[in-house]
Amino acid sequence: MGSRKNLCKMKYWKKLHSHFKAVDKLKMRDLFDKDKNRAEEFTIQFENMTFDYSKNRITDKTMRLLFDLAGECNLSEKIEAMFKGEKINITENRSVLHIALRNRKNKPIYVDGKDVMPEINAVLAKMKKFSDSVRFGEFKGHTGKKLKNIVNIGIGGSDLGPMMASHALQRYWAKDIKCYFISNIDGTACAQVLNEVNPEETLFIVASKTFTTIETLTNARTCRKWLVDELGEHAVSKHFVALSTNKEEVAKFGIDTENMFEFWDFVGGRYSLWSAIGLSLAIAVGMENFEKMLDGAYAMDKHFRSAAFEKNIPVVMALLGVWYNNFFNYKRYGVIAYDQYLKYLPAYLQQLDMESNGKSVDVNGEDVKYSTGPAIFGGAGTDVQHSFFQLIHQGTDVVPCDFIIPAISHNEIGEHHEILVSNAIAQVEALMRGKTEKEAADELVKAGKPKGTVEFLKKFKAFSGNRPSNTFVFKKIDPYALGALLAAYEHKVFVQGVIWNVDSFDQFGVELGKQLALRILPELKGDLHPAEHDSSTLSLLKIIRNYRK
Repeated sequence: MGSRKNLCKMKYWKKLHSHFKAVDKLKMRDLFDKDKNRAEEFTIQFENMTFDYSKNRITDKTMRLLFDLAGECNLSEKIEAMFKGEKINITENRSVLHIALRNRKNKPIYVDGKDVMPEINAVLAKMKKFSDSVRFGEFKGHTGKKLKNIVNIGIGGSDLGPMMASHALQRYWAKDIKCYFISNIDGTACAQVLNEVNPEETLFIVASKTFTTIETLTNARTCRKWLVDELGEHAVSKHFVALSTNKEEVAKFGIDTENMFEFWDFVGGRYSLWSAIGLSLAIAVGMENFEKMLDGAYAMDKHFRSAAFEKNIPVVMALLGVWYNNFFNYKRYGVIAYDQYLKYLPAYLQQLDMESNGKSVDVNGEDVKYSTGPAIFGGAGTDVQHSFFQLIHQGTDVVPCDFIIPAISHNEIGEHHEILVSNAIAQVEALMRGKTEKEAADELVKAGKPKGTVEFLKKFKAFSGNRPSNTFVFKKIDPYALGALLAAYEHKVFVQGVIWNVDSFDQFGVELGKQLALRILPELKGDLHPAEHDSSTLSLLKIIRNYRK
């Protein structure tokens, strides 16, 4: 990506610091009282997605300075570099082309002079053919029964993406198909799934690019043994397929390489849902719905690439995150979806965001002197209102939040959805407005509480408010809307990486633990090597060995 001026020395970074001192004490409720058009000014409409960011601690000037900072960081040029296939993953010398996976207009995208679209289209066509054959009972199990249980075996992006999306789109599953996901190396993960499925009706999808990932292959071998014990060795090729590039190891496992689906180095694991990694989803919801998800993501890609910063949803999301992370020093971020089907979205976004921008070295190889990626957490409303919302409303640390609200539920039962939505809107308003001590006291007086009780309780019942949030409103969470939402978050992460000048597309931080685990594994059964460990690690190994005897 090339060297550039240190972020802390940039003109608009310095201007933002000066501006922050001027607006730090502003109250959002006052800003709304003074400007009746504030909501309209700070709302972006994109097709059936409304993005309201008016409940943030910002003014017009704040946003102008943030957009100027993006310009000073050459954001437009960096966006074009990604879409053109330039090698912006500088530590691995790779292009970053998850956008090519949903390039629905099929315009050529080149890597090292080669158009990647023919290969991508070939894999999509192969996914359609195979997913249809499973859904319609043409590809049968070893005993001739239809494959109704789809078990995805992967980890990281090979699990979180398809697992999240399959649950998000569960309303679209074929009636006779169920999806299961095995990722954790904990044997319980395998046992729970295998206890639920019938081997004659189960298809295992093993997702590992190299076909050597220890967690994935250990789980796959356990599932293979279970199947062979039930149906015999010849059943493997009828019940296992692979998402990989290692034909030799796939064949050794007993999988027909005709049922191996490839993907590419220019797509990182956490960005791979749109590729063959989404095969389990395609089988469950049908390739037509999978492609609608691609369509939604492509629409967001076009918006991100072409919209002015002022009307660009991912850019605004990203810059607001920088504003809070680096100027207000807010280090956590919440994502709350008021849709039960989206309950796994926060876990997916944790990997997308924290694995991408959890970096302390910039693209020039220099130590970063400012905060980068925040800690992401969240859950489904209204459940989380009864767990961590106490901290969000009255805790000492402010947590900016995204609220995701579908106007229409897939399951309109009585007043359930109206109650759900009213809770969502109320929480957003409560975070912004808060409740003054006087307002709390007035409520207590109205409730008939004695003066002493009022004086004692009013502070406990007051809310500081002025706590920022963004609100996404969708007509309904369908495949197209899900694709657009996920793409918006991907591009938000990319923009923040550009501002912070880090490589958002490597993940070396996950490697050290894996290396040490391979060294420790034989010591659980064989000889200990005291010289290789600190006293705590050695003690823990001895304790666990003794318990396992």
